Amino acid sequence: MKKLIVLLAVLLFTVSAYAQNTYKALVKDAKTNKPLAGASVKLLGSAISSVSGFDGHVALSNVPAGPQVIQFSYIGFKTKTDTLTFPIDQTADIVVLLEAAAEEEELDEVVVSATRSSRTIDNIPTRVEVIAGEELDEKGNMKPGDIRMMLAESTGIQTQQTSATSGNSSIRIQGLDGKYTQIIRDGFPLYSGFSGGLGLLQIAPLDLQQVEVIKGSSSTLYGGGAIAGLVNLVSKKPTEERQLSFLLNGTSALGLDASGFYAQKFEKIGVTVYAAYNKGTAYDPSDIGLTAIPKFDRFTLNPKLFFYFNDATTLSAGINATTEKRIGGDLEYVKGNGSVAHSYFEENKTGRYSSQLELDHKLNNQEKLVVRNSVSYYDRSIGLPNYLFSGIQVSTYSEANYNRNGEKADWVAGVNFLTDHFKEDQNSNAALRSYNYNTIGAFVQNTWNLSERFNIESGVRSDYHNEYGFFFLPRISGLWKINEHFSTRLGGGLGYKAPTVFTEDAERIQFRNVLPIDVTTTKAERSYGANYDINYRTTLFEDKVGFSINQMFFYTRINNPILLTAVTGSNLEYVQPKGNLDTKGMETNAKITYSDFKLFIGYTYADVNQHTGSTSTAYPLVSKHRLNNVLMYEVEDEWKIGAEAYYFSKQRLNDGATGKSYWTAGLMAEKLWERFSIFVNFENFTNTRQTKFDTIYTGTITDPVFRDIYAPVDGFVINGGIKLRL
Repeated sequence: MKKLIVLLAVLLFTVSAYAQNTYKALVKDAKTNKPLAGASVKLLGSAISSVSGFDGHVALSNVPAGPQVIQFSYIGFKTKTDTLTFPIDQTADIVVLLEAAAEEEELDEVVVSATRSSRTIDNIPTRVEVIAGEELDEKGNMKPGDIRMMLAESTGIQTQQTSATSGNSSIRIQGLDGKYTQIIRDGFPLYSGFSGGLGLLQIAPLDLQQVEVIKGSSSTLYGGGAIAGLVNLVSKKPTEERQLSFLLNGTSALGLDASGFYAQKFEKIGVTVYAAYNKGTAYDPSDIGLTAIPKFDRFTLNPKLFFYFNDATTLSAGINATTEKRIGGDLEYVKGNGSVAHSYFEENKTGRYSSQLELDHKLNNQEKLVVRNSVSYYDRSIGLPNYLFSGIQVSTYSEANYNRNGEKADWVAGVNFLTDHFKEDQNSNAALRSYNYNTIGAFVQNTWNLSERFNIESGVRSDYHNEYGFFFLPRISGLWKINEHFSTRLGGGLGYKAPTVFTEDAERIQFRNVLPIDVTTTKAERSYGANYDINYRTTLFEDKVGFSINQMFFYTRINNPILLTAVTGSNLEYVQPKGNLDTKGMETNAKITYSDFKLFIGYTYADVNQHTGSTSTAYPLVSKHRLNNVLMYEVEDEWKIGAEAYYFSKQRLNDGATGKSYWTAGLMAEKLWERFSIFVNFENFTNTRQTKFDTIYTGTITDPVFRDIYAPVDGFVINGGIKLRL
């Protein structure tokens, strides 16, 4: 009898232990109190798990009785565990609050302005890449005087040098010419047309808060010129805590960068001031007698005032001023030892001045009006032996827009007016390349939250150009957050570009013998394109290793592109043969983090082809294959050490030849203290130079004919300095 009682007790205990219980929870963000869709919930020690739905609700079935440990995890949030004893008396779902992880919490604060919205980067249907924070600071150490390297080290972006001796450069996105990329600052188009030739060389990163890059057609956002993509430079704004920083940098090529930035917000007024002096010394590492780095002196002053009339109204007014004298060419001539045998030079003198005015007025918690205006004055001359090209470009930009942010949808609508007037000086008997363009446009954009996981952004713009007529530019993109690990975006739109003489091909020959564009026989270049990407991120080995990968595919086609072609005599004329230019390919970006280490790997495949009639040729100066590799070791507030390596495949050149493939590599280190840091950068320590495996000119040194520059010409350069934060 006793044995029977014991047996029944054991059976009852077993049934109780394995009784089926159900656990229900509502997973929310502890900061915003919003439901988290796609959060993982797991019963530790078992195979029981589930994922929260659109509304954050989740249920676990078949939970055994007794003490159980339940784990909650979500990418970007701290993992949480709860210990509960089942069965439990549950009349409603248990609310579980997850806190953002420190690294992701900082990332969530990155608000993108290039799309005209006020959303964080993780919630924008349009694919935007942001360089900010430590990454912006690290890239600034490598080349504090300009932003060429900062952009060129991103996948899908290539900096194309257009002058062998003066360093003039443009930016190429997905293999397309620099004229198809629009560079704006705080929403103002300040670097187009004539003013774009030296733009990358005259923008320093110290006063930038972040850099936003949209690849693919963005004409709907800001008008013509953004066929390949858009780069938005976002300036720092004043905060209640004073910002005062200085940077002093020197190079082994005898270059010097000295800059300072101050910002502070008071009760009713705020101020930011950026000032810099940049100096270059004539440098010829190849001993060929020509400057790989020109001699230059540049002064920059950017003051800006902010007036806070009340909580709803802010007025900002600023001025950007840059002057520079840059001379390259024969090393002896640049040093002041010119003679008949040493007479070649290329001299650029520039004056860049622009004003920015913006009024921001909040109508209520959801609506606001923004009115802005800029006026730009750009004066540049290019001098060579027996040749001078000079002129003045005056452009203005005015815009008024209305923003409404709702629970389900955000709206932006506005109008803008852009003028672009270029007047060439009469330096010879050649026909002038002057023009006067006016464009008026209207736009509307909507971002709609269909659900917690699916957002759509759509927009349309109508532009009227005084010379090239009417343009209708729609665009659409969508974001689907599949689960906590996967998200995907798809987007596309139309674009256009009004032709001007200011292209890479013309800049490369200093506009010599380039005939004016005949607007009666040409039309605007029109394009359409699309991007698709899928993103995956997770943690491995009990959250010790972070892993993320983004795979993007792109396609852009430009119909009837303007081409610079040789005609009678030695003249060059822009023609528009029937055909198209297209670029297609993919970008792969992977990031692995472990402890204090971060590894970035990027690959770009760009297949760019020019189709004219029945013929198709590879577009010149495009690396079909590129690899970006960066390894960083960071001890917070103490050390930063980085190593990088970049590969460029062979490129077709304009003279029909094929350039060599090559690697470059660099090392960087920075030691940080509370108020200052010291840094050193070994750029291109492999000393990769085009002059080591190819030529850069033909003819004589007194009358050189330059070939395409597709690899570095300055070789191994060390730079280092100190940064102060007071």
